[in-house]
Amino acid sequence: MLKVAIQMDPIEAVNIDGDTTFLLAMAAQGRGHALWVYDFRTLALEDGRLFCRARPVTLRQVVGDHVTLGDEVKLDLGADVDVILMRQDPPFDMAYVTATYLLETVHPQTLVVNDPAEVRSAPEKLFATHFKGLQPPTLISSDVVALSDFHARHGDVVLKPLHGAAGSGVVRLKAGDPNLEALVEIHATGSRDPLVIQKFIPAVSAGDKRILLVDGEVVGAINRVPMKGAVRSNLRVGGVAEPVELTARDLEICAILGPELKRRGLLFVGIDVIGDYLTEINVTSPTGAVQLKAFTGVDAGERLWDVIEARRQG
Repeated sequence: MLKVAIQMDPIEAVNIDGDTTFLLAMAAQGRGHALWVYDFRTLALEDGRLFCRARPVTLRQVVGDHVTLGDEVKLDLGADVDVILMRQDPPFDMAYVTATYLLETVHPQTLVVNDPAEVRSAPEKLFATHFKGLQPPTLISSDVVALSDFHARHGDVVLKPLHGAAGSGVVRLKAGDPNLEALVEIHATGSRDPLVIQKFIPAVSAGDKRILLVDGEVVGAINRVPMKGAVRSNLRVGGVAEPVELTARDLEICAILGPELKRRGLLFVGIDVIGDYLTEINVTSPTGAVQLKAFTGVDAGERLWDVIEARRQG
């Protein structure tokens, strides 16, 4: 039996019919592992030891009655648990980054999934740029001159925050659209982060594939189809999940990424592919596993725990 602490947003509020963290936790519980949940804001580092305030949980696949929470306890994350799942949702801000620094103090003595240093080193839209030839034309910058030049050269583009998530702030600008400068100004009022501008991929109308990989190996994929006329296909903003088959190009992309994901200790990853192009590599809190299981019967959670258990036993 492993002792597993899950760093996540409140488990009481999750939608169990779509939440990947709940699926991962249920898979662990089904194998007899003991589970606690905690909020990253309770992390406390003192004299080289990392603590948190956590509650033991018992889970059920029952809508409206999916969790029983035990009394709060103080956990020493370097001594009391075997595995930590880092699963709170982005934004990937300094609070998120600081949590990776704190968890790095206990990893790998306590196995943190994903490796916190590598999560920090692989911002999801930036990490994709490491793999030449896989992305559509892409520019990352805060400079309105550079962004405007890219727009002028490529015409139809998508603009999005570098550290955004779940489709937040994604807009399409067609050739000649005069609103780019104003959008950059609006973004700058709330953030100093750069923006990503990317050539629009018309194939998005047919869907945006989410491909899940465990320890660098493909588990399966779902297709997320945007609402008619929309650009964003994320399930949280109205995209609809559908079953999908992997193409030769999808498998080629995964074969290129897989060894690097494995080398970095990124055990659970979701990549996004539109048409023939990689658009993002999601390493913080990838989703899509519930829909994959519903469509295919393949349980990414079981695959992940196979890998985790092998590492802990080793």
